[in-house]
Amino acid sequence: MPRLRDLAPFRIGTEIVSDEFGRPGFDAAASTQFSQITAGFEMKMEYILQQDGSLRFEGGDRIAEFCKAHNQALHGHTLIWYIDRPATFQKLVGDKRAFDRAYGNYIQSVAGRYRGLARSWDVVNEPVADDGVSLRESLWTEALGQEGHFIRAHEEAHAADPDALLFVNEYHLESKPHKRRTFLKLVESMLKRGVKIDGIGTQTHIDVDLPPGKITEAMRDLASLGLPIHLSEIDVSFQTEGVSLKSKAEKQASQLRLYREAMESFVALPERQQFAFTIWGVRDADSWLRTATWVKDKTDQPLLFDDMGQPKETFWTLVDVLQGR
Repeated sequence: MPRLRDLAPFRIGTEIVSDEFGRPGFDAAASTQFSQITAGFEMKMEYILQQDGSLRFEGGDRIAEFCKAHNQALHGHTLIWYIDRPATFQKLVGDKRAFDRAYGNYIQSVAGRYRGLARSWDVVNEPVADDGVSLRESLWTEALGQEGHFIRAHEEAHAADPDALLFVNEYHLESKPHKRRTFLKLVESMLKRGVKIDGIGTQTHIDVDLPPGKITEAMRDLASLGLPIHLSEIDVSFQTEGVSLKSKAEKQASQLRLYREAMESFVALPERQQFAFTIWGVRDADSWLRTATWVKDKTDQPLLFDDMGQPKETFWTLVDVLQGR
C-alpha cells in the first residue's frame, strides 16, 4: 500500500488523541501514512490547566513521543481559544497586570515545554465570530483587549520557542466568503503591526453539500497574503446542515470530489506556501463527528480509514491526486 507521507512533497498530517493508541489498525495507519501530527485536545488549555493552577502534560507528552519515534513533525494545537474561561484566570479579572502576567506564564510554560519538539503552533484559534463580520469576544479580549490578547499571545509564543512557526487557525473559510474576508483583514492588520504570523490555518470541516469550486476559491484568496497555508483539519461529513436530497451514492461521490478538490487546490499553491495537509482524525470510529455528545448520527464516515484502520476510497483519491492522476 502506498504511503501518503512518501507521495507528497509537503507534510501530510492527522489529528490524534493519546488514548487512541492501541485501537484496531490505529497505530499502523497513524505512524506509516502521516508525516505530521496535531494533538487533538491534549495541548489545549482545557486539558492542561487544572483548577488549582497546576499544569498537566501527560497526553501531549505521549503524542510528542509518538512523533519522535516515527519521525513525524508535531503541530501544537492550540495555545489560546476563545471558548476557555478557566477559574484561575477569572479570579484575576480586574487586575490587568496580574492577568497579563498569568497569560504570558501559561503560554511560556506550554510552548516552552515543547520547544524543539513542536514544529509549529496554532496560537490564537478561531478569532472570527460566527457572524463572519466581528471578532470573537472572550475572557481574553475582555481582560487584554481584542488586539492586545492576540499580540501578546504571539509575542509570548515566539519568546518561548523562537524556532516554532506560528499560525492563526479558523473554520468555515470555504463556505462563508465574508468570514474569510474578515479573517484575512485581521491577519493583514496584525502583520502590519509587526506581529509574528508565519502561516494561516484553514480548518476545512465541510459536508457533502459544499458546492464545487468553493475550496479552490478559498485557497486562492488565502494565498493572496503570501503566507504558508495549513489545510489544518479536513474532514468531509455526510451530515449536512439542512435536509440533504442526495442519495448515499451521491453523498459518497460528493465526498470524493471534495477531497480531490481540496488536495488539488493545495497542490496548486506555490511550493513555499504548502505547509501541510492535515486530516482531522485517523479512523472513522475516532472522528469527533462520531464521538461528540451533540452528534445524533453515529454512523458518519468522514475520514480516510474505516473503523478498523483500513483505507477507503477517500484515501485512494488522495493517492491519485498526489500521483498526478
